[in-house]
Amino acid sequence: MKRGKKYQDAAKLIDRTVQYDVAEAVSLVKKSATAKFDETIEVHIRLGVDGRHADQQVRGAVVLPHGTGKKVRVLVFAKGDKVAEAEAAGADYVGGDELIPKIQNEGWLDFDVVVATPDMMGVVGRLGRVLGPKGLMPNPKAGTVTMDVTKAINDIKAGKIEYRLDKTNIIHCPVGKASFTEEQLADNFQALIGAINKAKPATAKGQYLRSVTLASTMGPGVKLNTVKLA
Repeated sequence: MKRGKKYQDAAKLIDRTVQYDVAEAVSLVKKSATAKFDETIEVHIRLGVDGRHADQQVRGAVVLPHGTGKKVRVLVFAKGDKVAEAEAAGADYVGGDELIPKIQNEGWLDFDVVVATPDMMGVVGRLGRVLGPKGLMPNPKAGTVTMDVTKAINDIKAGKIEYRLDKTNIIHCPVGKASFTEEQLADNFQALIGAINKAKPATAKGQYLRSVTLASTMGPGVKLNTVKLA
């Protein structure tokens, strides 16, 4: 794959044989984010677990202290007085059964996070084939299946992100934007790593954090020293 000149120049800043500490890695990633738009800074974490086993799944949520830099659109499935509560808390969309055909048949997906009260999960379950593959299915572990819709919405709007293993046992998460300060990015990164370390399954053997890479949307990856992050 041919890389552009900006990418090649950015890649020269990074020594591929070195595992950097957090401060250095953040600084390098910010320097290598040279696109004309405000690039997202993402972290990719390979874990020493086997997600095919239920007792080795790693999934949860964490509120990043400085948010993600992205405006998050929240859809809430609720009924009764929870509808007004969700609207008052700042949900972008609130509804029930009437949203099923809109999402299923019309392909409406103008939202980033879905929250549901437990009594609506029967309805939401019918959307599993649409929402599941996109990582949008509400989940109690992520705090998106709850009666406390106000807290759920407030947390999400404040910068709560979900983390979960993909099929290759890697977690991909945003930790901010290139326009953030180095301190803000480092704070967000440490909050995420702390949560993932806490979520280590009891059955996980050997090295838990196999590799951790920080990268901007268009820039090269920077490897971090996993020993210092454990």
